[in-house]
Amino acid sequence: MVTTRARNDLVKAAEALFGAGVMSHSGHANLSARIDGDSFLLTPGFVRGIRPGDLAVVSLDGQVLEGELRSVSAEIITMHSIVYRARPQVGAVIHTHSPSATAFAVANRPLPCRTEPMLRFGQAETVPVVPWGPRGSDVAVRGIADVLERYPTTSAALLANHGILVFGPDPAATAHLVVAIEESAEAEIAAAAIGGAVDFPEGALEAVRASIARVAS
Repeated sequence: MVTTRARNDLVKAAEALFGAGVMSHSGHANLSARIDGDSFLLTPGFVRGIRPGDLAVVSLDGQVLEGELRSVSAEIITMHSIVYRARPQVGAVIHTHSPSATAFAVANRPLPCRTEPMLRFGQAETVPVVPWGPRGSDVAVRGIADVLERYPTTSAALLANHGILVFGPDPAATAHLVVAIEESAEAEIAAAAIGGAVDFPEGALEAVRASIARVAS
């Protein structure tokens, strides 16, 4: 039952990313959702038009337990598993080549939090950059692990010269954050043409949290 729900949630998250228009021209991405402490679902090398039955089950140590993975996805298992190992509270991981966020990754430039959606959807700090390494290599995985350790409250990381890695409590929340980060990156680039983006005033995060609590009560 849990696996069925997780499969459906992951497919809906992929559909939401395409619906929001935050995917690259190729539509490249890989998404995963934790099943338990030892395994997670992973997309098989494509996400456009993906169905629940297409998802593979893999273990944190890289074994394919159910289903099949194309080589293009098999080499990124560790990119997802390192996040699940480092962050027990994480329930989903999404990697995309969203154009504006990838522009920051290509520039090796951290993305500041200067838009309210980033505050609201879980990234109330600058998105750090992981140094480049061949995808799925020990160098790349060590880089991700290092950033997760140095930035213990970040919910995203830019992969230098590659794309973005976002993680959250579930697929829907993680997809929302991908969209918020892409919109923020797009706004940063646009603001540069009119003098540059400006930081939030002191206490902005606390004000947003108070507003959310007020509506929820």
